[in-house]
Amino acid sequence: MTLPDASNVLPLEGEIDLHIAPRVAALLDAIIGQKPERVVVDLSGVSYIDSSGLAVLIEGMQKVETYGGKFLLAGLQDNVRPIFEIARLDQVFMIFPHVDAALAAV
Repeated sequence: MTLPDASNVLPLEGEIDLHIAPRVAALLDAIIGQKPERVVVDLSGVSYIDSSGLAVLIEGMQKVETYGGKFLLAGLQDNVRPIFEIARLDQVFMIFPHVDAALAAV
């Protein structure tokens, strides 16, 4: 996991679990520290996310909303989407089919 070309997009891949979540939180904090208008987390490469990963995303969203920005998720895979739906987080997060759609959202 490295910072992408777009300074406000965080691409993630693999399994986001208890062992990876602190690294994701640190990368997200680095982006949020710049206070971009939008923060997009690209989940198109994520095959699994557990409660610790979800907690990092929720915390990131709260931090972005504190300064008036938008926190967006993009590219949820079919095997990850039910995790968000069961927790009803699909109603909390703004979710887009891909990064370009999230970046273009108003």
